[in-house]
Amino acid sequence: MTRPHLSRTLASLILAALPLTPALADNITLKASHQFPGGKGDVRDEMVQMIAKEVAAANVGLEIKVFPGSSLVKAQEQWKAMLSGQIDMSSLPLDYASGFHPQFGATLMPGLVKNHAHAQRINASPFMADIKKIIDQGGVHVLADAWLAGAFGSKDKCIRTPADAAGLKVRSAGATFAQMWAGAGASIVSIPSSEVYNALQQGVAQGTDTSSGSFVSFRLYEQLKCITAPGENAMWFMYEPVLISNRSWDKLNDAQKKALTAASKKAEAYFNTESKKLDDELVDVFKKNKVEVVTLSDAEADAWRAVAQKTSYKVFAEKVPGGKELIEKALSVK
Repeated sequence: MTRPHLSRTLASLILAALPLTPALADNITLKASHQFPGGKGDVRDEMVQMIAKEVAAANVGLEIKVFPGSSLVKAQEQWKAMLSGQIDMSSLPLDYASGFHPQFGATLMPGLVKNHAHAQRINASPFMADIKKIIDQGGVHVLADAWLAGAFGSKDKCIRTPADAAGLKVRSAGATFAQMWAGAGASIVSIPSSEVYNALQQGVAQGTDTSSGSFVSFRLYEQLKCITAPGENAMWFMYEPVLISNRSWDKLNDAQKKALTAASKKAEAYFNTESKKLDDELVDVFKKNKVEVVTLSDAEADAWRAVAQKTSYKVFAEKVPGGKELIEKALSVK
C-alpha cells in the first residue's frame, strides 16, 4: 500500500470512529408540530411556516418539516412529545403543559394581561423571566414569544357580567379560566380548541373562551350568537410561544442556531404586527356572519376580575409553588 493511500485509509478510519457532532453531521431535519389549522388563516401556523422557510433559505443544513392541525401529535401531548424526542418543535399554548409545571397556568390567567401593549410590557418583565427559567429547566427553549388575545362566545346570549355565565356549559381553555367560570356559576367542558366546534354544534357546550385566532380559524361564527371581543379590557390573553426541546437545540451547530434564532425573531416581529389584526378580523368576520359583538366596560371587566381574585388567583397562590410571587410580579406590570 502506498504512503498516500495509507494516509487516506487511516484518516477515513479516524473519522468513522469519531462521534457525530453537529459540525460533522449531515443535514438535520426537525419536526415541528402544532394543533392549529395549516394553510392561510392561522397566524400561529404562519409563524412556524415562516421559521421553516427562513431557515431553509439560510442554507445551513437545517430543514424544518411542519405538521399542523394535530396531524402528528394531539393538542395536549405536544410538550411531552418534545421531551420524548417524538417532535423537536411546537407552537404551544403554554398552559397546556401546566400538568408538568403548574406555574405555566399564570400564562393563561383571567384579566392578568389587559391588551396588546400591556402584553409587550409583560414580556419584558421579571414575571416572564421566571416563566422562561422554568421552561428551560423543564427541557425546552423559547424561540419566539407570542401573546394572543381571546374572547368569550355564547350560543344563546352575550356574556358581559359573571351573572351571564350562571348555568351555562362552558368550554374553557385552561384550569385558571375554568375556576373563574365555575365561580360565576358555569359548569365546565374540558376539550381542546380544535374540538369546540363540534361540542357547540352538538350542545355539549353552550359557551367557550379561546383565542381570537381560533374563533376565526375554527369557524365558530357558524355556531355562536354573540362574542365578547377583547377590546381594551380583555379578560383573556394566552402565551403561545414557538418552542424547541433543549435536546434538539443542542444538536444544532452554531450556524444552525444562529439561523434558527434569526428566523424566530423575524416570525415574532411578524406575529406582533398581526396579533392586533386578529382581534379586528374577529370582529369583522363575526359581524359579517350576523353574530353580535360586544366588549367589556371597565366596570364589567372589574366584576370579572373580582371573581378571578377569589377563584383563579387564590387557588394559584395557594396550590402552586411560587404562585403567589408570580401573580404579584405579573400584577405589578402596569
